[in-house]
Amino acid sequence: MFPASFGYVAARSVSEALELMAQHGEEGKLLAGGHSLIPAMKLRLSSPRTLIDLGTVPGLRGIKVDGGNLVIGALTVHADIAASDLVRKHLPGLADAASVIGDMQVRNCGTIGGSVAHADPGADFPVILTALNASLVVQSATGGRTIAVDDFFTDFFSTAMNPNEILTEIHVPLPPTGVGTAYVKLPHPASGYVVVSAGALIVRQGSGACATARIVIGGLGSTPVRAKATEVELQGKMLTAQIIATAAARAGDNTDPVEDGYASAEYKRHMATVCARKAIEQAVERAK
Repeated sequence: MFPASFGYVAARSVSEALELMAQHGEEGKLLAGGHSLIPAMKLRLSSPRTLIDLGTVPGLRGIKVDGGNLVIGALTVHADIAASDLVRKHLPGLADAASVIGDMQVRNCGTIGGSVAHADPGADFPVILTALNASLVVQSATGGRTIAVDDFFTDFFSTAMNPNEILTEIHVPLPPTGVGTAYVKLPHPASGYVVVSAGALIVRQGSGACATARIVIGGLGSTPVRAKATEVELQGKMLTAQIIATAAARAGDNTDPVEDGYASAEYKRHMATVCARKAIEQAVERAK
């Protein structure tokens, strides 16, 4: 299908993009990589009158260390995150997620900021960024603010961003030694979107026991779901195969997944257990 007719304007700075957003109001739509927006426009699920392209805005790409955070520009494409030496060294779970998004074309054009702002419940980055306790930096005409990831995703395709704000950076705390991260995904065989996925961050004590954990499941609700029962089962315990399996078995507790033509709610809860176990095991191995 073809999208409805639309206009196009390329912003040259964040401030100009904000001005264009104010000028066009609800009839304008920001364009980052376009791999979520353009398909929706072709299906007439979204019909903006004007696209405001952020691709020409300098300073929104790149990965760097700043203080205790890894800072990722919102227009950084998935492939660059997957291949980044900084990401692979400090946060391999984030590289895991970036490397399994879509196909090669999507990974070379889609952006982390576009994925996060779109807040698709079948996306990968929201899950792993929640596990990593990231924060999101947004900018408006009146200033900037930082939103904790636990407060950012609010519902299907909805976030805590205001309509007059642009996501500019993602900050991920750099883990100390003894921390492991991982991401495991069951993809839909046709679309590559998440059926169920799990992101894990494990902090180990000197004894090898689990100090703290953040385990997050995708595909079980409208937003990433913290598997808090699993986290409690891990805390303070030696991370044996039996302890991990027992904890992972609670990954789907208190969830009510939406059934679809591919997977039942029962199957999704079962796969949450499988994905959680694999992600925890890999994170534990990396935390040595």
